[in-house]
Amino acid sequence: MAFSNAQYERYRRIFRGKRLPCAFVDLDAFEANVAYAASLAQKYGKTIRLGTKSIRCEPLLQRIFQLSDTYQGCLTYSMEETAFLADKGYDDFIVAYPTVQPSDLRLLVNLAKEGKRVALMVDCAEHLELLSKAGEASGLCLSACIEIDLAYRPLKTEKVHLGLRRSPIRTPAQALELVRQASRFKGVRIDSLMGYEGHIAGVNDDLPGQFLKNRIMRWLKGASVRELSARRAAVVQALRREGVELRVVNGGGSGSLLSTLADASVTEVTVGSGFFAPALFQHFLQVKYQPAAFFALQVVRRPAPGMITCHGGGYIASGPTDSSKAPRPVLPPGLRFLPLEGAGEVQTPLILPPDAPKIELGDPIFFQHAKAGELCEHFNELYLLRQDKVVDVVRTYRGEGMNFL
Repeated sequence: MAFSNAQYERYRRIFRGKRLPCAFVDLDAFEANVAYAASLAQKYGKTIRLGTKSIRCEPLLQRIFQLSDTYQGCLTYSMEETAFLADKGYDDFIVAYPTVQPSDLRLLVNLAKEGKRVALMVDCAEHLELLSKAGEASGLCLSACIEIDLAYRPLKTEKVHLGLRRSPIRTPAQALELVRQASRFKGVRIDSLMGYEGHIAGVNDDLPGQFLKNRIMRWLKGASVRELSARRAAVVQALRREGVELRVVNGGGSGSLLSTLADASVTEVTVGSGFFAPALFQHFLQVKYQPAAFFALQVVRRPAPGMITCHGGGYIASGPTDSSKAPRPVLPPGLRFLPLEGAGEVQTPLILPPDAPKIELGDPIFFQHAKAGELCEHFNELYLLRQDKVVDVVRTYRGEGMNFL
C-alpha cells in the first residue's frame, strides 16, 4: 500500500487535540485483512487459529472470532496468557512454547479440570515427563503438541540452517521416537502437531526496488516450501501409522498463508501479524495485507529547516538489532530518521520530504511498529477508527494489567 498526504490529513484531523503518544487500529483495514485471510482458508476448507502474541488485545481477538467462523482456537504464547483468555470464556488453545515451571503446570492442570482444551508444546522427553507427573498427580491425562522444526538445510547439514531455532525434532524417525517415549507416561498424550515455517512467513520477497534480492528470496522460499511440505507430510503419515490420533496439524504464519494452506497434511493455519500488517509484513508476493495498526507522536520542536522532532518513539522490535527493527515513520510519507539518532527513547528527530504538508507544533506524526503485537506492550489502549472517526477505545493486555513475558 502506498501512503499518501491525503491519508495523513485524514488521520491528523481525527487525532488533532488527542493525548499523544497513542496507538490505534483502522478497523476498515483490519477487518479487510480478517476477511482476506478467511477467504483464502475457505477455498482450502481449512480453519485459522489466531496467533495471539501478534494481537495482545482481547477485544480485537473477540472481534475476529465474531467476524467469521473460519477462525477457531488460539495459539497462545504463555500459560499465564492462556489462563487469562480462558477466564474470559475462550477455549481450544495450543500453547506455542514449552514451559517447565511448576506454576505454569498448575495452571494447565486447572484449565484441564475446567474442561478447557489446552495442548502444551513439547519437543523432548523431559517435557513429556514433567507433564505426565503433573497429570498423574491430578488424575488427568494432559494434552501435548509436538513441534517439528521446518527450517531449511539446503546442504543437509546443521551448519547451514535457514530458519528459526526451535524444536530439535525434524524427521519422521525423531517424531516417532518422541511419541514412543510419550507412550510410557500415563499422564500425557500427544494429540497435536505444529510446524512453524517462520523463514517463509516472516521474510519479505516483494520489496520495492530490490529485484535481485526478491528473486533470490523467492527461489529460496520455493525450494524450502517443497522440502518442508514433503517432510511435514512424512512426519504426519508416520505418526498416524503409529496409531497417533492427531486432532490438529497446525502450520503457517501470515506471510506463508497460501503455501501452508496448500499443504494437504495441514488441518489449520495460524495468522496473527497479518491483521495489523506492521512494517515488516507488507511486502510478500503471494499475500497482501493492508496496514491497520499505527502509533502517533506529537511534534514538539523544529531543530532546523526541513526538520521536526517528535516526543518519544523508540519502540524497537525484537530480533537482531538492525535498522529493520526500528518503527517506520509513514505519514506524511517520505519522512526519514537522522542516522545518528534514529527512533529515540524520549525524542525522535525526522527529516521532512520536500512535498510534506505544513506541520505545526502539536501535530501528530504517524508510525508503524516493525512487528505486530509488541506495539501493544507500549500502550494501555487502542483507539478504533472507522472511516473518519474514533468509534471505540479498547484495552490492550497491558491496559488490563497483564504482562506475560
